Amino acid sequence: MTSTQDRPAGRTDVDKAFRDTSTYRSLGEQQLSPGEERFERRRRTAGLVLAPLLAIGYWLLPTGLDGDQHTLSAILLGVIVLWVTEPVPIPVGGFIGIAAIVVLGVAPADEALAPFGSSTVFTFIGAFILAQAMLKHGVARRFAIFVLSLPGVGRSTLRVIVAFGAITALLSAFVSNTATVAMLLPTAIGILTVIAKLLQERGEVAADFDPLRLRVGAALMLMLAYGASVGGLLTPVGSPPNLIGRGLIEEATGERISFLDWMIMAAPICAAMFVALAVVILLLNRPETKRLEGVEEYVREERARLGRFSVAERNTLVAFGVTVTLWITPGVVALVAGTESSTYETVSGRLDEGVVAILGASLLFLLPTRWSEREFTLRWSDAAKIDWGTVVLFGTGIIFGSLLESSGLAETLGNGASDAMGLSSVFAITVFAVVLAIVVSETTSNTAAAAVVVPIVIPIAVAAGVNPFVPALAATFGASFGFMLPVSTPQNAVVYGSGVVPITRMIRTGVSFDVLGAVLIVAILPAMVALLGLGG
Repeated sequence: MTSTQDRPAGRTDVDKAFRDTSTYRSLGEQQLSPGEERFERRRRTAGLVLAPLLAIGYWLLPTGLDGDQHTLSAILLGVIVLWVTEPVPIPVGGFIGIAAIVVLGVAPADEALAPFGSSTVFTFIGAFILAQAMLKHGVARRFAIFVLSLPGVGRSTLRVIVAFGAITALLSAFVSNTATVAMLLPTAIGILTVIAKLLQERGEVAADFDPLRLRVGAALMLMLAYGASVGGLLTPVGSPPNLIGRGLIEEATGERISFLDWMIMAAPICAAMFVALAVVILLLNRPETKRLEGVEEYVREERARLGRFSVAERNTLVAFGVTVTLWITPGVVALVAGTESSTYETVSGRLDEGVVAILGASLLFLLPTRWSEREFTLRWSDAAKIDWGTVVLFGTGIIFGSLLESSGLAETLGNGASDAMGLSSVFAITVFAVVLAIVVSETTSNTAAAAVVVPIVIPIAVAAGVNPFVPALAATFGASFGFMLPVSTPQNAVVYGSGVVPITRMIRTGVSFDVLGAVLIVAILPAMVALLGLGG
């Protein structure tokens, strides 16, 4: 066990720490205080015991669920305990769950493993490779220096975090949340690198400090992930759950929500939630310093040191620019031609974000830096360093989401909860819809949550004699508000893969936003729907 008190003194290489980061570190690989070591040891030991006990105990209980649903729920319970307590690396917890699914007969191996071919998984791979190139060649650092040099922004950690979150939220309104976070992650790491070096130069941290454990880093990364989730609600094309929910609502009620109506309806929720994000993130993850005195001089020195763009940097920008352009194109077509047009369907189908990501990443291996030596922008040894654990983790999350839907477990749980609570009013069904969507999205992707929960909520509302418009829309919004675990949304997984956000910080901060998000949706959405005269 290694703590900050008994580590040999040495100056931390901040650039190397972020470039060679490892997300899933054992206790011996981290720099922990004695109190943190005791907590981590107890947490991980407890998980080693609780995960099998709870899973087996639940499996032996007579729940009334059919065989596959009962077994799946027991496995999922055990895996969630493994994810939260980390007795084994989080991707390994997912592997254990997949093995249990096949061995216990919930699904055959080919069916269980098929979701690993999901487009989202390839988005992760391509985006991580692009990020690796941006870090290796210093492009991320240039972007970070640019953000910090904006008038008034670079003087305060508060302003840096809020400004970066605002940029993220606005971009994610028109570009997919995953793509937004993937393209901004290198810049976030670059900003954090600059701040960490500034703290090091000013002697505000120990010489051998761990830059991956800075609270300012956790705050910046969580703002990146959560800001994308909130901004994605602003337009129908901002997030897949929006399109899924809008389509199901139109099919059930015959009423179409226009692009403008959606934006007017979502804007107050997005604005209120963004303010809540800034306040809570900064309260729960207080930056080590509030003021960044001397940052202007530091930025000037760094700009001079960076000099002109190298060939490798230009090639990286070309690959990045092509990827971002193709990611944005479907959103632009939606604005011009509408989401119902055949043009949009063709463009969005062919420019799938996963395919675009790996196409952009492939360019890095085609654009030469020294043609005479057949040296290209990136080597495979560089790509091999990406966070494959997070790729595996999210693939595991997709598997559980798929099985929750195909086995009927999500529908059984939703209907059972509705019957038990005797829902009969618009308010009660709306609250139920939001809570169910958020809970489901914590263990599956937000897309899967919308696809599962909205079809459950609509018949519940109809059976109660209630117009399903508001409850179904609330479920659609709630599906994007799963903040607690890395598997809750792709953007959570991306920032968790940076190695800067410990699972305990993500859970603690995410729980707050789950509650705040549910309250804001229930409080604001019905009023906005009434104001716009929708759902009549």
